[in-house]
Amino acid sequence: MPYEAKHNKDRMSNVVEQEPPSKSRRSWKAKLLILFAIFLIVGAGGPGGLFWYFSKDLPSIATLREYQPSLVTKIYGEDQQVIGQFYIERRVLVPLSRMPQDLLHAIIAVEDSRFYEHKGVDPLGILRALLTNIETLRLRQGASTITQQLARSLFLSSEKSLKRKIKEALLAWKIEKVLNKDEILELYLNQIYFGHGSYGVQAAARTYFGKNVDQLNLAEVAYLAGVPRAPSEYSPYINPERAKQRQGVVLRRMREEGFITEEQLRQVYRQDLYFQKPEKVEEVAPYYLEHLRQYLTSAYGDNMVYKGGLSVYTTLNLTLQKAATAALKEGLREVDKRQGYRGPIARKNPTELARERETGAGMMAMAMVKEGDIIEGVVTAVDDKGATVVAAGRTGRIPPEGMAWAKKRLKGPDLLKDVELHPEAKPPDILHLGDVIKVKLRKLDARTQTAVLSLDQDPLVEGALIALDPRTGAIKAMVGGYDFKRSEFNRALSARRQPGSAFKPIIYATAIERGFTPATIVVDSPIVFVDEEQQKIWKPENYESKFYGPISLREALAHSRNLATVKLLDRVGIKNVVEFAKRVGIAGPLTPDLSMALGSSSVSLIELTSAFGVFANEGIRVEPMAVLSVVDSAGQVLEEHEPAANEVIAKETAYVITNMMEDVIQRGTGGRAKVLGRPLAGKTGTTNDFTDAWFVGFAPNLAAGVWVGFDDVRSLGDREAGASAALPIWINFMRAAFEVVPETTFPIPENIVFAKVDPQTGLLAPEGAENAAVEIFVKGTEPTKVSHPQPKPAEFFRIDAANE
Repeated sequence: MPYEAKHNKDRMSNVVEQEPPSKSRRSWKAKLLILFAIFLIVGAGGPGGLFWYFSKDLPSIATLREYQPSLVTKIYGEDQQVIGQFYIERRVLVPLSRMPQDLLHAIIAVEDSRFYEHKGVDPLGILRALLTNIETLRLRQGASTITQQLARSLFLSSEKSLKRKIKEALLAWKIEKVLNKDEILELYLNQIYFGHGSYGVQAAARTYFGKNVDQLNLAEVAYLAGVPRAPSEYSPYINPERAKQRQGVVLRRMREEGFITEEQLRQVYRQDLYFQKPEKVEEVAPYYLEHLRQYLTSAYGDNMVYKGGLSVYTTLNLTLQKAATAALKEGLREVDKRQGYRGPIARKNPTELARERETGAGMMAMAMVKEGDIIEGVVTAVDDKGATVVAAGRTGRIPPEGMAWAKKRLKGPDLLKDVELHPEAKPPDILHLGDVIKVKLRKLDARTQTAVLSLDQDPLVEGALIALDPRTGAIKAMVGGYDFKRSEFNRALSARRQPGSAFKPIIYATAIERGFTPATIVVDSPIVFVDEEQQKIWKPENYESKFYGPISLREALAHSRNLATVKLLDRVGIKNVVEFAKRVGIAGPLTPDLSMALGSSSVSLIELTSAFGVFANEGIRVEPMAVLSVVDSAGQVLEEHEPAANEVIAKETAYVITNMMEDVIQRGTGGRAKVLGRPLAGKTGTTNDFTDAWFVGFAPNLAAGVWVGFDDVRSLGDREAGASAALPIWINFMRAAFEVVPETTFPIPENIVFAKVDPQTGLLAPEGAENAAVEIFVKGTEPTKVSHPQPKPAEFFRIDAANE
């Protein structure tokens, strides 16, 4: 809804009447006239000397005809919507031909009625302004012409001094020698400040009325023309009555200059002005925009980025970006709640509490918030049935179930040791009078203006999400943390953390490339490594604290068996895995030992997500990209990008590992994602003591990765694994993404064959075998021998939990 500024329509006297001068003012008038005459006489004595003195250090206007005002660099998403801007002055250039005649008339009438007659300085205007100011003993009129104002804006400071005023006049005189009147007026109307961050008439028209300048009517241009004199004073959002009065002044001057009639003046002034509601500027993709800003400034420099008016066309999908932000924020809040309640933000004393009860002081109106918003509130009453909270100027209620999660209290930073559970706790045990808390607006009764709330808190845990199209490398969404204002560090690009089991598909894919198959058997059994030089012993464990004996590669990956993976890495070769990893996009250093099997080498989220994109894209790697093209203000293309694609692994290898990763979701650690009902593949990841939680997965046309953890590398809490901390965020994002991303299937290459195998041996299943399973193979790797019955493998149990 537009912001509506309505005013008393009978205040025409404010527009047309002036207060008569008193006797004391008439005596002052005589004195000021004498002083003015003296000034003229003295000035006439040496005009040449004065001209030389003030001209010697004037800035050059030789390049004025080529002058370009500071312009806004606009960032566009893939649908051509503006997703961000970089600027010092928010300005959009428009030619004089696109500006309404009424606007030109209004500006000339109120700022410089003799604009087309003088040569930059208007002596008659100076005398008229002086007489008016003497008449009222107030500074009611300025004497600067439009050209002088332009000179001041372009070349001089805002210092108020006689020296600056003289320089301003001399520059104006010079400008009139270089530019014609229409050029001066066009430059002026694109240069001057209109308030609320708007420079030039086009930006002002969008800010105040939500229109282009050529769509403005007479009432609107009359308002705009009056703003530059004092933008804050005449702001409709700050001083609506002063803004309306100023519009009246402009209309009166237009009538006096013959641009409009008396009837038009009165008719237009009685019209209500409807202003665009000032919107809270919140960037939808701050981490993405900061990534672009750093790239652009390194390529083109600060001056071009902030003043050059570049148009930057990017790969960002606004729908997916909003979904990513919402999913990550909500997911991190849920993780944080499982960690326990940390207590109130602050506590108010009885006096402050009484004020909150009466007025809800200092809080925005409930009408400004919507269901689902997180807002600040104050507890004003609490009993066994819940808590009463003043939030956003209204009273709300938190029922017991709305704070049940807070029965777990966090008493310190260690989420494994400092958590206390109080299952019998009641609302008075959790909240207290005067507590300042965060609440979520669950439901708002518009009639009674009461609200149903739930207790919330801002999470300390961090996270990141990145999504890209594996076919083009286009980055579709990027969220580098919970809140950009809290931390600008981009965890999607710059954080390097241990991926845990999320790294395992790289090892298994290397094995497939080197002739292993999904049916290849490895033994999941205890193993001990001794480093005699450092006198260290390494005993890897499975997440479930037990071992599973002979197991196929498919089963080992689906259920994330650590010991089977360590043995597979030993058989495949560490060097081979390192080389494979670099080919698919893991650029950072990898630890050249068997701990690599458990994801001990740190990687970035974009690296791992992009690497998995190779599997989704049939073995073809496309470098991630954010910028499609950059165009300067003249329309010249400065850079343009096409997907940089290279086949780095065979499409058969890519399909087999993808098929194995599909089982991670269909019957393994990523089982929650089955709810999405799409062809999907992915892998969970968790590190020691639950310090990092990962899920990276993909559809054929969208790959996305999620990481959750603390910046200072500490536990997320007991059992906060990839499947519980990261996967729900991934699911919520993909669910929203699939509203706009079409469903496709993973294509099966020609050289893929199918065979029935015995899961216990990996060999061909005997005819009629009940436990036979259909398996896929790269042609030439399928088994040729028939399996014989095998005894059931024993299970081995251990006590210590380890990496997933």
